[in-house]
Amino acid sequence: MIPRRARALATALAAAAALTSLVGCRTTTAQDSGKPSVVAAFYPLQYAAQQVGGDTISVTSLTPAGVEPHDLELTASQVADISQADLVLYVKGFQPAVDEAVAQQAPDRALDVSAALPLLGNDPHVWLDPANMSAIGTAIANRLAEVEPDAATTVAKSATAFGSTMDALESEYRAGLATCRLHDLVVSHEAFAYLAHAFGLNQIGISGLSPDAEPSPARLKEVADLVTSKGITTIYYETLVDPKIAQTIADETGAKVAKLDPLEGLVVGSSGDYVSIMKDNLATLRSGQGCT
Repeated sequence: MIPRRARALATALAAAAALTSLVGCRTTTAQDSGKPSVVAAFYPLQYAAQQVGGDTISVTSLTPAGVEPHDLELTASQVADISQADLVLYVKGFQPAVDEAVAQQAPDRALDVSAALPLLGNDPHVWLDPANMSAIGTAIANRLAEVEPDAATTVAKSATAFGSTMDALESEYRAGLATCRLHDLVVSHEAFAYLAHAFGLNQIGISGLSPDAEPSPARLKEVADLVTSKGITTIYYETLVDPKIAQTIADETGAKVAKLDPLEGLVVGSSGDYVSIMKDNLATLRSGQGCT
């Protein structure tokens, strides 16, 4: 039997082929603006592209606000956007539907932004380290210079400015987390390896990399015992994910729960951006980890 996700993508690809034949080789947005079209798989890549490309490009995201990106299933229109884009930005292995559509529709016009980064196991959340975001900005700038050579100088300057912003954010994190009493970071879902590695924390996941995975009773007891023995005061749950797993441990141990945003996407109505949300995360960590 063909898996549901594969069937859905096959249907979307077929419909996209029909759409593409009608609308030509570029998206309507790009045609109207006269700018190169960039399709970002999810929010942090959209943000990086907008900061680096600015007014020289037209950027759209495949993952709407409020949607958990792991579960993204592409519509025919979105597959058509991928097939017509001048550049597609994604993280290979993070969103299977995007990986498949890129392989079939835009293998020579896509950039896996994690390809040149030092990776930590199978964790795709590379953007939670500001140093990685800076490198992502540079990689995007290099590809945009190929797509639109006339904008290369402008894009390079923007990438340098973006890198400086990420450097400042990294410095703020280092200063803010330098005096923490607690270094074990207990999270409902193992999405924070890059953040933890960059700033001297030890991630302990209640469940694994999948936000939908249910931990076993044995794992719940193991983490609860660790929380009690180490005097951990805060269990972190994620934006866009049910907090019940974190709350279970908190109820068992007397710890509190706090929201830590993995920045996979924005919530509906959010006025924040990558930098402001990362700063909110820093404030949450300083409180939860006992930093002075």
